[in-house]
Amino acid sequence: MAGTKRPLKIFVVEDNLFYGELLKRHLSLNPDNEVYLFKTGKECLDHLYQKPDLISLDYGLPDIPGDKVLKKIKADYPELPVIIVSGQEDIKTAVSLLRGGAYDYFVKDDDTKDRLWNAVNKIRQHMNLRDELDVLKDEIEQKYAFRNVIKGSSPALKKVFALMEKAIHSNITVSITGETGTGKELVAKAIHYNSPRAKNPFIPINVSAIPNELIESELFGYEKGAFTGANTRKIGKFELAEGGTLFLDEIAEMDVNMQTKLLRVIQEKELTRIGGHEVIKTDVRLIVATHCNLAEEVKKGNFRQDLYYRLLGLPIELPPLRNRGLDIILLAKYFAEQYCKDNGLEQKIFTKAAQDKLMSYNYPGNVRELAAIVELAAVMSDGKYIDESHITFNSSGLPSDILSEEITLDGYNKKIIRYFLEKYDGNVVKTAEKLGIGKSTLYRMLKTKNI
Repeated sequence: MAGTKRPLKIFVVEDNLFYGELLKRHLSLNPDNEVYLFKTGKECLDHLYQKPDLISLDYGLPDIPGDKVLKKIKADYPELPVIIVSGQEDIKTAVSLLRGGAYDYFVKDDDTKDRLWNAVNKIRQHMNLRDELDVLKDEIEQKYAFRNVIKGSSPALKKVFALMEKAIHSNITVSITGETGTGKELVAKAIHYNSPRAKNPFIPINVSAIPNELIESELFGYEKGAFTGANTRKIGKFELAEGGTLFLDEIAEMDVNMQTKLLRVIQEKELTRIGGHEVIKTDVRLIVATHCNLAEEVKKGNFRQDLYYRLLGLPIELPPLRNRGLDIILLAKYFAEQYCKDNGLEQKIFTKAAQDKLMSYNYPGNVRELAAIVELAAVMSDGKYIDESHITFNSSGLPSDILSEEITLDGYNKKIIRYFLEKYDGNVVKTAEKLGIGKSTLYRMLKTKNI
């Protein structure tokens, strides 16, 4: 049996000292077991303050009947597993004890010690899993504590923290806006993992990354045989997020027809899989995000007004990095520390000149771009210090003569898009990310503007 992170404390309650010592010695073969032997029910009950992980309880004790001892244990420690060991095989008694909360019921014979050993193994595995889940939960809570998720203390960021606090204490839909790279998904995760829904799933989906013809099946799922290629049932993201949070990133990129279907599910709190007839109730909190101005998209006819009001909920606008002042230096130091730690490098210190250079830039890619700049600077630095020469701003390569011609705004747009497409070898996703627009928007511009 594999070792565990902490000993398994076992109480053996047995009035037959010879048999009790036999069980104790057998269970003690595993050094991770701490086994204590008691002769009476009263001794066992008097020592429950020691918080055992498991009790092996003789049914025929001289002072208190086994069923009475079980009842008292379960009254104070309902989750504590108790295995009843009896000298008689009585089905009626066994059923009664199991209904009363006993983990198992064994009859004393030559195989009892081995059956008890196997039961202890199973309980140990469950205990280890429970401990791991508790540790994971603590790690998640620490990881997504607001100030661990978003570093900074600027006034603009304090406003965000205040709104996030309001969001976690209600079930209101949250709409997060902000430029690409400002950390919209991190904010969504922080709200979820600090809310009462934290123990349930957080399911993210990037609307702009999924073709329009597939988004419905991604969200709502489908039944086997619903269409060609539907060989099995697929559970959609709404069902996967049951009891938790569904995060819809780049919601402005959703097709208008799909917006209608989403609105119905939100209003009715129920859905039907594609090709199915079963009506499935949903209990899902929605958090949406976009870098666009949704109100403007409504005016242009690209987004349904009724869905807009349904999704607006509590709006949180994330400030661009260029408006966060000294948060830039705080973040840079954090990214450098993490990168050096993860890669076994000597910790780096930014010189004054390096800090001044970092503060002089406007960061069109926001926090995500700063992280990339700092990581490259850490690699380029050979010693303890990061100087201004180690800091490179990738987006500063836009042609300096871009304003030399007097052309239309549409012309400038074409020129900028062509430049970034060439720079990133025709990678539309990368280009869209750098320009701060959705992939679908860029595809549409490429088609309509004849680029």
